[in-house]
Amino acid sequence: MAVTNASPSPPPDPHPALAGVLDPTARAWLDGGAAEVAAEPGAVRRLFPAVRRRCGRGRLTSYWTVDEAARAVLLTALPLSGRVLADEVTRLHRHGDPAEQRAVLRTLPLLDLGDLAVPLVREALRGNDTTLIEAALGPYAAAHLPDAEYRQAVLKCVFCEIPLARVSGLDTRADRELARMLADFAHERIVAGRDVPQDVRPLLRAHPDVVDAVVGSALKDAFTEADVLKEADVLKEED
Repeated sequence: MAVTNASPSPPPDPHPALAGVLDPTARAWLDGGAAEVAAEPGAVRRLFPAVRRRCGRGRLTSYWTVDEAARAVLLTALPLSGRVLADEVTRLHRHGDPAEQRAVLRTLPLLDLGDLAVPLVREALRGNDTTLIEAALGPYAAAHLPDAEYRQAVLKCVFCEIPLARVSGLDTRADRELARMLADFAHERIVAGRDVPQDVRPLLRAHPDVVDAVVGSALKDAFTEADVLKEADVLKEED
């Protein structure tokens, strides 16, 4: 079942940011490629792998790299929707290298796909490439991934040391069951004498009764005076 209470912000339009970094030759190639894809959708299969060579790479915004944004331009130029679009996007993902797969995952929120691309998110979450897991957990997953799978994905991020700030939708989708799962994780860490990641703690504090039921006083005892001071410093920086 699709999620109906999550309303994550869509990713930024890639066009404005690209306009400031692409040289005239790269810009002309991308504009021509988008026009070609709009006229003949199958052309995207040839153009998509060539993006890094023609447009470059590197960080563009907090969301896009240059090649991801350029590939998003090609994908959003496809005059397709629904199942036909899902089939084309799936083909590009399955035959692409990790950079191409990240571009597909990051572009999903901009495409008219409904729930049809959820299998691509699941595929990325089953793997161990943290860059693909992070890309998969953007606004599309926040809006469409079922609750149980979303919780498991958050837990996998914790195990893989992916910062939870990079997971879209936590402000609306974190619930008591996720807190219980994270409390179990925290308890295991405490028993093993290991630290509980800082970004887990706000989710635990939101449900103190769940934490008490799972770990009792252990978690409270784990917050040493130095740890409390560290958290206070983090909160001051955030303010």
